[in-house]
Amino acid sequence: MKFRFLAITISIALVGAVFIARSGPSVAPDFEKMLSFDGKPEIIVDIPAGSSGSAIARLLFDNGIIKSSESYFRVAVGDKRSETVAPGNHRLTLQISARQALEQLLDADRIPNLIRIYEGGWKSEVITALIKYGFTKAEIDQAFKTVVLPNEFKDAEGLLFPAQYSFAKGTTAIQAIQAMVDRFTAEPITKQLLAGSKEFSALQLLTIASIVQAEGDEKDFSKVSQVIRNRLKIGMPLQMDSTVHYIQKLRGNIFLSTKSTLIKSEYNTYRKYGLPPGPIGNPGAAAMLAAVNPEPGDWTYFITVAPGETRFTSALNQ
Repeated sequence: MKFRFLAITISIALVGAVFIARSGPSVAPDFEKMLSFDGKPEIIVDIPAGSSGSAIARLLFDNGIIKSSESYFRVAVGDKRSETVAPGNHRLTLQISARQALEQLLDADRIPNLIRIYEGGWKSEVITALIKYGFTKAEIDQAFKTVVLPNEFKDAEGLLFPAQYSFAKGTTAIQAIQAMVDRFTAEPITKQLLAGSKEFSALQLLTIASIVQAEGDEKDFSKVSQVIRNRLKIGMPLQMDSTVHYIQKLRGNIFLSTKSTLIKSEYNTYRKYGLPPGPIGNPGAAAMLAAVNPEPGDWTYFITVAPGETRFTSALNQ
């Protein structure tokens, strides 16, 4: 019996050793870190929408990017950025380390036909980007007619959230545009904005956000938001250059002539009192937050006195 007990003990110990060897830390086969990618062979790899970390790992291994799928999976598990790998085409170097593979997947410059919507970008600019991506004007026009927008909104201007978009092969124009709108509704501040307020509807708040985005630096957003409210409260025309630039589709530090301020348009805040009928671009989260939560103050004017320096006042002679 003693010998039998000893044999069982040894067997259990051996099984435990095997288990530890399999479940404990081990080094997955991995290529050495490449010091330079110059002249190295590259391929385009398509990441399907909804791919898991393990699926991406297998795809990279099958295409000769990494030495083993396990090496990438281990890197991905330890780096939350792996959850943000965009679907669609990625230009990747062959035979690189798993860590470098993840870095390349996250590199926007390695995503062909990446659609970038900048904060304050116009719907017309998004359309141009979609055409460059490969969609036809007819497909895009039809998509904007059928895209599902939040209640109260009849146009997608302002709802195309500023971000970088890459789409899997076979994505339609309607799916691409809907993804931009869905990204807008997924923002934490959006729920508060869409609820409106006692003074403003959701459409008006988004319109304020778009003007804030176009007029100020981020550190001044909440003050610009208050200036807009103060001017509306006293019946003063907004007189925002950005609304005229939106009509003219002009960007940059463009001198606003007297003739420009006389343009007949509902968006011309020099001629028309109150807010424009809709957003003058697609604002980011910070501008939307400022539209909902302005900084208290009696300012009715602001002027940029130097790059990055804006002064706010309640009178022009101050």
